Amino acid sequence: MTNQIQTRDYWPTQEWKTMSPDVMGFKLSRLNRLDEVLNLLYSSIKGIVVVRHGYIVYERYKHGSSLEDTHHVASVTKSFISALIGIAIDKGYIQDVDQKVMNFFPEYSPGSDDIQKRVITIRHLLMMTAPLAWQMSSNLSEPLDRLRRQRNWIMFILNILGQGGELGQFRYNSLTAHLLSAILSRTTGMSAREFANEYLFKPLGMRQIQDHDINSYSKQHVFGKNINGWIKDPQGITVGGWGLCLTPRDMARFGLLYLSQGLWDKQQVVSSSWVIESTTQNENNYGYLWWLSDSIFAASGYGGNHIFCVPEKDICVAIASKLSPRPWDRWQLLERYILSASSD
Repeated sequence: MTNQIQTRDYWPTQEWKTMSPDVMGFKLSRLNRLDEVLNLLYSSIKGIVVVRHGYIVYERYKHGSSLEDTHHVASVTKSFISALIGIAIDKGYIQDVDQKVMNFFPEYSPGSDDIQKRVITIRHLLMMTAPLAWQMSSNLSEPLDRLRRQRNWIMFILNILGQGGELGQFRYNSLTAHLLSAILSRTTGMSAREFANEYLFKPLGMRQIQDHDINSYSKQHVFGKNINGWIKDPQGITVGGWGLCLTPRDMARFGLLYLSQGLWDKQQVVSSSWVIESTTQNENNYGYLWWLSDSIFAASGYGGNHIFCVPEKDICVAIASKLSPRPWDRWQLLERYILSASSD
C-alpha cells in the first residue's frame, strides 16, 4: 500500500490539538452514533481516539480509564518491532531484510538436516512466512504457555524454527517477532525498549517506557493484568510479539507517523521506503508485521486492540481494549461508524 506524504500544519509532539469533527469533514449525526454503539456493542473498549489531518476529532474513555492510562496492546506490539527493524536498517545496524537469521545467533548450531532453518531471513520473520514445528501438531495454538516456562526463550524458538511447514507459507504467530527483538539487541547493543525510547518514542513525544523487573512468569505477568511497561524475557530481551503498554494517544501518534510515511516534524524517523514496503498489499494481506486491506493497514492485537491507518482519508483510529477473547469486530466499527461518517 502506498500513500501520499501528508502536509501537516502542526505535529502533536508536545500536545494534541482537537478540532470539531464537522470542520474535519465528518457528519456529526453519524459520528455521534459512536457513543451509543460503544455502549451497546463495544463494551470492552477502554479508550478510542479518532484523528484526521493530525487533529483529534473524537475521543472517549470507558471503565474508569483516562487519557493518561496505559493499556497492554497485545500484538499491536509487533508493528512497533517492525518500525524498529526499519530504523535499525536506516541507521546501518542491520544490513537488509535478506540477512539470514541464523547469522545473528552464532552460538546456535543447526543440525545437518535443518536446511530450512539455515535459509530463513529477517524478511520471513517480518512476513510470518517462517515455519515453526508446532504448526504440524494436532494442537492448533502456538506454544506460548510452554514458552513462558522456558529459561531461555530464544533457544526454545530457534529449536522449533524452520520445521513443521513450508518456507514462504504464511503462518501467523508471536514467536518469530521475539527473534526480531533479539536481533535488535544483538546489532544495536540496546534492548528493543531502549532503542524505541531513543529513536521512536522520543521524537514522537511518546511516553518513555521505563525498565520494570519481572519477578514471575505466571500467566498474569506474561499475558494478563500484571503486565507493566514492556515486558522482557528471562535474558532481559524485550518481548517482540506482545507485552507493550501504551496510551491511546501514543498509539495514535504511531499511526500518524505511518500516515506521514515516517516523517515527523521535519525528521525522517523511519524511512518512507520502509513504511511503503511494510504496508504494500500482497496475497497474504500481511506486510512487515502489519495487517493489510485494499485501503487500510492496521496494527492489530488480541482482544480488540488496534491502530487503523487509512491513507486515502488521512485518518488514524487507535483503540485500546480489555483483553476479552471474543470482542465485537473493530473493523466493522471503523467502516460502519467512522469511515462512513467522513467525507472523501
